[in-house]
This record gives sequence, structure tokens and C-alpha cells, in this order.
Amino acid sequence: MSSLNPTASPSDSTEKPRKWQSLNRLQRRVLGVLVEKSKTTPDAYPMTLSGITTASNQKSNRSPLMTLDQDDVQSTLDQLRAIGAVMEVQGDGRVAKFRHLMNDWMGVERAELAIMTELMLRGHQSLGDLRGRASRMETISDLNQLRHLIDSLLKQGLMIELTPVGRGQIVSHNLYQPEELKKVHAQVESERGLSTDDSEDESETAKSPAAGGSSKTGMAERLEKLEEQMQSVLQRLSVLES
Repeated sequence: MSSLNPTASPSDSTEKPRKWQSLNRLQRRVLGVLVEKSKTTPDAYPMTLSGITTASNQKSNRSPLMTLDQDDVQSTLDQLRAIGAVMEVQGDGRVAKFRHLMNDWMGVERAELAIMTELMLRGHQSLGDLRGRASRMETISDLNQLRHLIDSLLKQGLMIELTPVGRGQIVSHNLYQPEELKKVHAQVESERGLSTDDSEDESETAKSPAAGGSSKTGMAERLEKLEEQMQSVLQRLSVLES
């Protein structure tokens, strides 16, 4: 008798069904916030509705900036619960709190999730910026390690490359809805055109004593860090009040 089983079920395969799907901007913001805070301020996680709203509206590490109210966030959380990306938990029995299920929902490891989180919070960006920002949550030692992680996410369909591989490459997540993705491609093309124009005048700008580009960049980075620290304090106060 043959040992072959022609009626083997699909469940015999080791490949897991895909759970993730495209998300709108509010869904990406709320999910990004939940993952970010679970890694950077674990003592304030799981998060309350108030905490998620505050973190969604913070000015640092967010693009675009948003002004959401608790009704917006609650509606978004309900949508995310329906697709299995978020769950509601009870803290001390008085205030509902929420946690993400993103590792399983996306089927990714910790460092891969950190990359996806930064892309959800800020959208498309260069590899250098992405490594620096994602390293706040998980250690990514260099661009070679980042490239390995990105290749894995590309194979899973979770990321897209918006410009050719090489210096200054721009990448993003692949959670956009179709019409939004078209706008992202157009925006990147526009930014690349402006960058080309700027590079032609780079030598003249460098000669100008009023340039001050590096000092402005450093100040922006310090302000962003202070904003993140303030948001962390507010998150802890929200936990204590609840």
C-alpha cells in the first residue's frame, strides 16, 4: 500500500495564513503608539484610552501631526479589535486598558516590529533615519543589520522600497490603502526633485556664514528628545491617576 496521502489537509503546511491587512492613518497611528510605548515606557503599558490619545497627538516622532479626541481613538480601537490587532484588558477593574497583538498579527520578530512601528508613526524615510529611530526600541547595530531585517520584511510584503537601493534610499511600510499609496509615491518623487535642486546649490550654501544647518538640526533633535521625555512623564501620571 502506498504511503502517500493524497487527501492531506492544507493545515499540514508550515506556512501560516496572513493576518495583517492595509490600515488607515488613524489605525496606523494607534497601533504605532501602542507598540512604541510598550517598548519605551513599559510601566505605563497596557495603555488607557486617555494615554493613547495623548501619545497619538504628541509632536515628537509623529508625521503627520494629528489632533485626535478620545472618540476618534475609541472608534479606532474598536476597529482594530475587530481585526485582531488589539485587545482590551482590565487593569485594576476601574479603567479599561489596551494592548497590541502585533507580533502575531504581523508575524514578525521584535526588531522587525520596531522598524514597522517607526514607519507607521512617521511614514517613509531614509535607511539612516529609520535605523536611528527604530533603535530607540530595539538595538539595530548598523545598516547591514537593518538591511537584513528590511529584506525579511520585503519578502513578507510588509515593506516597500520607494527609491532604488543605494545611498539615501527611501522605504516605507506596505499598509497603505491604494489611493494613499499613490499619493506617497508622488510625494517621494517631489521630494527627490527638490533634493536634486538643493544639491546643485550645496557649494554656495556651504560658503554662506548664515547657513547654520547642523546647529538647527541638533536643536531639533534635542527638542524632540525633550518632547518624548515629557510625553513619558504624562503617560506615568495618567497611569497613577487611573
